[in-house]
Amino acid sequence: MTQEKWGQLRNKLMKAVGKNNFTTWIEPLEFQGLQDGVAVFSVPTNFMGNYVSQNFADLILYELNTAGEPVQRLAFRTAANSPTRPAQAETPKPQAVPQPVVVEASHDALEALQAAPLDARFTFDSFVVGKPNELAHAAARRVSEGGPVTFNPLVLYGGVGLGKTHLMHAIAWELKTKHPELNVLYLSAEQFMYRFVQALRERRMMDFKHLFRSVDVLMVDDVQFIAGKDSTQEEFFHTFNALVDQNKQIIISADRAPGEIKDLEDRVKSRLQCGLVVDLHPTDYELRLGILQNKVQQYSSTYPDLTIADGVLEFLAHRISTNVRVLEGALTRLFAFASLVGREIDMELTQDCLADVLRASERKITVEEIQRKVSDYYNIRLSDIIGPKRLRSYARPRQVAMYLCKQLTSRSLPEIGRRFGGRDHTTVMHGVKRIEELKLTDGQIAEDVEMLRRALEA
Repeated sequence: MTQEKWGQLRNKLMKAVGKNNFTTWIEPLEFQGLQDGVAVFSVPTNFMGNYVSQNFADLILYELNTAGEPVQRLAFRTAANSPTRPAQAETPKPQAVPQPVVVEASHDALEALQAAPLDARFTFDSFVVGKPNELAHAAARRVSEGGPVTFNPLVLYGGVGLGKTHLMHAIAWELKTKHPELNVLYLSAEQFMYRFVQALRERRMMDFKHLFRSVDVLMVDDVQFIAGKDSTQEEFFHTFNALVDQNKQIIISADRAPGEIKDLEDRVKSRLQCGLVVDLHPTDYELRLGILQNKVQQYSSTYPDLTIADGVLEFLAHRISTNVRVLEGALTRLFAFASLVGREIDMELTQDCLADVLRASERKITVEEIQRKVSDYYNIRLSDIIGPKRLRSYARPRQVAMYLCKQLTSRSLPEIGRRFGGRDHTTVMHGVKRIEELKLTDGQIAEDVEMLRRALEA
């Protein structure tokens, strides 16, 4: 490596470590030569050599290898022992020759840092697409095609059991099948953190950096788990930047939007938000029914003699609305139980077998809860929802709240009217009918009602 090339690398190092660190620790380094995979640097003092080796050696090694230099270790020698030191007028006093500070890069450690296993069930073929997840599915499909990066990173977020991990695995399977030449690394944020800590403890940071910065596609699941872990976030941030600079694809999942993850550093939030951020909405009835029908088809080969009565799947799709995993688990239990007792899967067997699941899923939505949610959504006071004011800015939200009370609770129209300031049941009927009409002609009202319903059922 030439001095000119080292000078170019110094500019990259200054951007990576900051001007103050560069001036204090990197700028005084003098490149002496490269031989047999060892890069030798002259340093003014042993202390500086030790400090650089402990804090910046991994970064220097990474930049050297990225620049095409096959460097496996660094050696730091004080100027007094450098072969390029000019001759002195006086003969120096005899002194102990300090040993060079060496940083090894053991590539054997890479074998210990393998990706998380992929679930063979989680493919695009087994993913049921509906309105709540169609954008996330389309984005995942696009990324799985490989080729030039169109949006980086892709961030998939949503609640538990909505399909984030399924889509992550599906992308990985598709890439591995269609582009076997690509180095695809999938793991959870918890595994990333564990391996980072392990690499620090075993002094194998160079192996860690090589692994995570040499991939073609990096996939990190449940990134919210690194929030509050400062060192892990910093390493994730540098890894993210290094891959983006190389135009490598990054795919992230989280349980909420990046900007809403508490204790996640602002710079990490900013990086995650610079790509395509897609929300997987809570499932609707049609999507849940489709998921159940898909699972029944899968079970048909395992349980060929079992039959399922009309209305059972519709009942489950309506009653178990919060979590797809719970929904699928309930169906699995139902098929296993029916197989053991040798009975048809009818409503009676379903209610007996899944009594605990159905009780847990039966969350009562109250009129008061609907009133609070609607007033918050439209940014008006709760007293204005209930009160006598007939301004349109209050009347329309009031009608929306009445409509939702009729749809989501078992309260009668007179009961609902009493909760809205003692109004007559005919007023409630008029409000419900008006919202039903507006849902067909006013897209904003239809969207408002759907968003509020999802929020209340979540």
